[in-house]
Amino acid sequence: MVSGPRNNPAPGASSAGERGDARAHRLERLIERFPPRLRQAVRWLRQPSSRWARIPSGVLLSVGGLLWFLPLLGLWMLPLGLLLLAEDVPPLDRLRERILETLERRYPHWFAPPPEPKRIAAATSRHDG
Repeated sequence: MVSGPRNNPAPGASSAGERGDARAHRLERLIERFPPRLRQAVRWLRQPSSRWARIPSGVLLSVGGLLWFLPLLGLWMLPLGLLLLAEDVPPLDRLRERILETLERRYPHWFAPPPEPKRIAAATSRHDG
């Protein structure tokens, strides 16, 4: 039986599971900012049981993004397709994480919690007085 310091991570070191949780949390914070219907669709596509829909959707969106010059298609489709494919293709997953880290540094407000909805009662009470 092998035991000792090699099997225990150093204090402050993160395990692969913790890094995976941080990755999922970062992406979930970004998804939380989406409109409700899009948020629901993206969450469904990210579930492991939706792989049968995620891979073809990712491929079609990526191909559509490459045909951006045609009507009804756009360059926006390419990154969205690659993000979907990154769930199942490890090299794309690493690229997605680097891109998300850069975006989080440049645009931290994209990853902040969504703003609270404004309450109508509070707004009308200010105007009554």
